[in-house]
Amino acid sequence: MQILQILIALSILVLIHELGHFTFARMFGIKIDKFFLFFDAWGIKLFSTRSKWFIKLFPKAEHWETEYGIGWLPLGGYCKVNGMIDESMDTDHLKNEPQPYEFRSKPAWQRLLVMAGGVLFNFILGILLFCFGLFKWGETYIPADGNAVYVYEGSLADELGFKTGDMILALDGEATENFQMMQMDMARDMVQKVTVLRDGDTLDIYIDHKYISALLNTSLFEIAIPFSIKDFTETSLNKESGLLPGDRMTAIDSTAIKYTQDALPILLEKAGQEIEATILRGSETHQFPLQVDQGGNIGVSLNIPKIEQRQYSLLESIPAGCRKAYDATIGQIKDIRLLAKPSTGAYKSVGSIIAITDAMPKKWNWQAFIHILAMFSVILGVMNLLPIPALDGGHIVFTLYEMVTGRKPSDQFLTVMQLIGMILIFGLMFLAFGNDIARLLN
Repeated sequence: MQILQILIALSILVLIHELGHFTFARMFGIKIDKFFLFFDAWGIKLFSTRSKWFIKLFPKAEHWETEYGIGWLPLGGYCKVNGMIDESMDTDHLKNEPQPYEFRSKPAWQRLLVMAGGVLFNFILGILLFCFGLFKWGETYIPADGNAVYVYEGSLADELGFKTGDMILALDGEATENFQMMQMDMARDMVQKVTVLRDGDTLDIYIDHKYISALLNTSLFEIAIPFSIKDFTETSLNKESGLLPGDRMTAIDSTAIKYTQDALPILLEKAGQEIEATILRGSETHQFPLQVDQGGNIGVSLNIPKIEQRQYSLLESIPAGCRKAYDATIGQIKDIRLLAKPSTGAYKSVGSIIAITDAMPKKWNWQAFIHILAMFSVILGVMNLLPIPALDGGHIVFTLYEMVTGRKPSDQFLTVMQLIGMILIFGLMFLAFGNDIARLLN
């Protein structure tokens, strides 16, 4: 299911991105040689409108100037614009005089729009998906205010100085709102000081930047969940035990517990046995014998931490969707900034399609799929804006240089820079696959 979802997501993102290039190119009368989903490396194609069987079914396809198809290598796709030096490194057209339908013969502003079209379409798709998701399902998040953290002994959080029960108040003096984004914000903003509330006192925890890589790759802490009973499960062995909704467990067989995370390992050890639970009901303390099933459960559901839920009307979803797309863009820019600083070790967190696939839900979930697709669309847009030759951003920089100076870079220069860009991209791909393989081996 994860593989299916990533293939669908990649297909949509690639088609939308390349459609951006295609749309502006056709708008300005530029010929498109090929439009492919996935790469047809070494000429191997799963489908092509130039294949004999397709032309036999649709004779008019023989006269189409553009070949549409599907390659076998699902690492992207491409729109081959006639007269442009691209990742195919096809330079045969440079031997001839520029033709009116070629990319290189068009004014700089038109070429700029053709190159920016893919990125523009990615951002538009991301905004539309965010708006749709907010309108359809609303927004759910766990506020940092009022929720304490749980810290496991010997964990990264313990090493940094956090304690179970701490409430995170601020990161470098800025109040934090979303519990789920706290750790990512700590890494992205290279936070130096975390202000927490501990046992009624406010104190600061200082973060050494040598932990940035660990923050990106290791779960720091989770919400501390009080063992507060909400209801009984249908198969509970303890429905007649005397427990009531709202009761809070404070000890198991005289072993004090404060949070659910404290109770779980004890209950697993007592699987299939009877325990004596100390229960706090209001201001009174009670003792109850409880049965633990073979799975280490006592058959109750718990009161979950405070969760914020907001619904959006159609009009409200538009600015909210734009805000989420903006936040995703800024977050990606901060991630790139971290990568540019080897001392942070952020390069160790770079992932390939393996990591992306692992991020997909194991069961189909429309809400999760739409959200991830929106995030990936924005990320793809930001990554393609990087001023690296072979990416759209590199072509945009060269075109802007031409527009400002009035001097067009030579075809030889563009060819060399395209080759350098391809080497950089392949190097990044090897790094990403290497990181993922190392994570799998570990």
